[in-house]
Amino acid sequence: MDDIPREQLSGALRRGAVKKHVAAIHVSGKLTLLQRKLSNVLLLNAYDTLMSRPSHEIDARTLALMIGYNSNDMETLKQSLRGLVETVAEWDMLDEKGRQEWGVSSLLSYAKLKGGICEYAYSPALAEKLHDPKVFALINLNMQRRFTSGHALALYENCYRFVRTGSTGWWDLDLFRRLMGVEGSSYYEVFKQLNAKIIKPAVAEVNKTSNIILTPETKKQGRAVTHLRFLIRENPQLAVLDVDDAEGAMSGGVYARLRALGVSDRLARQWMSEHGEGQVQSRLDYVEARKNVVSKVGYLSAALEGGFGTEAAPATPSPQAERLRRILNVIKSRTPTQRDADRRLFLSQLTEGAARADFERHGWMSPLNAARIRAFWKDMSPGLFSDLVD
Repeated sequence: MDDIPREQLSGALRRGAVKKHVAAIHVSGKLTLLQRKLSNVLLLNAYDTLMSRPSHEIDARTLALMIGYNSNDMETLKQSLRGLVETVAEWDMLDEKGRQEWGVSSLLSYAKLKGGICEYAYSPALAEKLHDPKVFALINLNMQRRFTSGHALALYENCYRFVRTGSTGWWDLDLFRRLMGVEGSSYYEVFKQLNAKIIKPAVAEVNKTSNIILTPETKKQGRAVTHLRFLIRENPQLAVLDVDDAEGAMSGGVYARLRALGVSDRLARQWMSEHGEGQVQSRLDYVEARKNVVSKVGYLSAALEGGFGTEAAPATPSPQAERLRRILNVIKSRTPTQRDADRRLFLSQLTEGAARADFERHGWMSPLNAARIRAFWKDMSPGLFSDLVD
């Protein structure tokens, strides 16, 4: 995913020692799997400017593609946005002075679709909580795509926010039913049925799919189960660098070089997570040595995506090279969600196995798809090559 301005992010994410109290925002309501994914995409898109802008925008087609909707199915998108506005987010926590704070807010204060753009906003109180990583942990979008069950994703979201303490703490069963969206169901009032149909399948999917492993424990009053908690540990087979917890990476020289080059804090973290510090460093060395590269951030993005970094760039850019430069600049200007949607949209147009494999290997630098890539971006950005001779 691509670059977004990060005016407010770097300071907030530089956390000190983990506080003894770890607060979490509990999102109640019977959200579908797609609505939960939609909520996470909207938050990631808005995160950089949560505290500096009253509203946020994302193009509707990108939003639909990111969460698996048909890009022309605006009615389904409207229904899902309506569900987020009607969903309650609640927090009950200690502030920095140890005072109890309880609050409640709709998950989105409003949403509207106009001219192909989705505009939305959070209440100021909720935006403050969502922006603080001590309170709310962003969910990695690559991780959430793995989930096929809304209950499993809901459980993952609510447990992941306690990963640093190793336990969710005790939840009474009424709270747990609300978090899973099954409150009010007489069927799930019976713990045996709640355990068989909700808890066990959700835990199994989280442990198989995600970067954490959960172990449920129960507390009884007499013979009846009254409380539930989940012990949490990292899944060594699927461990990833958390998007909101990368002090180690931030203290390294590679991160500093990326930031000096103009790479955003969030994008630098993601590159370090996805490609590893060694690979980022080698591509960074390659790009910084190029004297004729106009957009070094865009070129570095292409180097990481396409896997190149050893060939020399021509001293005088050819028309083909100029087209590539402009494409990379357009990619640089896209948001993380837009960039991912662009790749998925282009891939959906490739029917030949060889073409798909070449693009998956080389990204936008795919030699086998060069003509198609130029045509794709010409259609996406009319006038992009209007002054160049074919």
